[in-house]
Amino acid sequence: MKNWKQWSRRAAMLAIGAAMMGTAGLHGTAAADEVHVLNWKGWGTDEPWAVEAFEKATGIKVVHDYITSFPETFTKLRTNPGYYDVVVLNAAFIKQAADEGLIQPLDTAQLKNFNDLYPDMRDSPQMNFDGKVWGAAWMWGGTSVSYNTEVFKTPPTSLAVLWDPAYKGRVCWRDDPEDSVRFAAMASGQNPDAPADMNKIRDKLRALKPQIKAFWKSGDEWLKLVAAKECDLSTVWTNNTEAAAVQDKLPISFIVAKEGAIAFRDGMTMGKDAPNPKGALAFIDYMISKDFYAGWVKVGGAPVAANQKAVEELPESSMTRTILATPEAIGRLNFKGPLTDEQRQSYLDLWQETKAYFAE
Repeated sequence: MKNWKQWSRRAAMLAIGAAMMGTAGLHGTAAADEVHVLNWKGWGTDEPWAVEAFEKATGIKVVHDYITSFPETFTKLRTNPGYYDVVVLNAAFIKQAADEGLIQPLDTAQLKNFNDLYPDMRDSPQMNFDGKVWGAAWMWGGTSVSYNTEVFKTPPTSLAVLWDPAYKGRVCWRDDPEDSVRFAAMASGQNPDAPADMNKIRDKLRALKPQIKAFWKSGDEWLKLVAAKECDLSTVWTNNTEAAAVQDKLPISFIVAKEGAIAFRDGMTMGKDAPNPKGALAFIDYMISKDFYAGWVKVGGAPVAANQKAVEELPESSMTRTILATPEAIGRLNFKGPLTDEQRQSYLDLWQETKAYFAE
């Protein structure tokens, strides 16, 4: 077990650099090469220490372009063919990108860290289809129920706690149409990807009215509410909960309820006709390595790696390791599947209608 608190930045850089030397030699990239990466700003691939380590070890310059929405990803890929080497995609969108000819299959024999990925993540049908591997599982995370550990001496086990009158006016809810419908679907025993009875979901959401203390949109908004002790319960991202407990020393933890939790997973894909395929594979291999994940955890804000060895090296006190990334909990996660445009609009309409009802 690594002593994470004593692991210096310099040691981490040396470890990353040593790992990358093998990748650079394998792919034989030239010093003047570039890799063009498309991702959300601040979502791991542009961590300054990571970019510095990769560029130093391989001689490949990393050039980022950013998105602000998934539709924008598709727009950029369609209008800039042959420009992007590495594209970070939510797994739910990978097949659509492949079907449109916007990405190309990966040669996983060139990824020395590929076999360290959780088998369920690595072999997900969302990234493996038509006999090819279209994405390397990278990061994942959950949206679950957090609770105040000073209020709950025993962790709750069910989503029903969100509707428990004992916590009237003490629930902080993420203001997001898709998550709201998915939570209501799980709580009413329906498939969160394709709920069969939207009237039941409407009733379930309306029943939250007396429970809600506040809606929040950003992690900062949620953290301020929790720090002010406004929330006994929240629907919130698991990594934000852990950061609030570890970095802000707040009395908080989370559960993966018996009905499940919402989860996402991102994959590293290669753009169609990528100008530097060898550099792309080198960058992807670094991104899925346990060395990269260790560095991201050290600076804070990391979700959960798809690399099982990386997660196993987290401290034993880590909520990610002990609550979220156990086989039992993973088995209860509902990884988001693709939604149609009609579904997204219907979720938005229902959520706006629900909030109007709350305001009456």
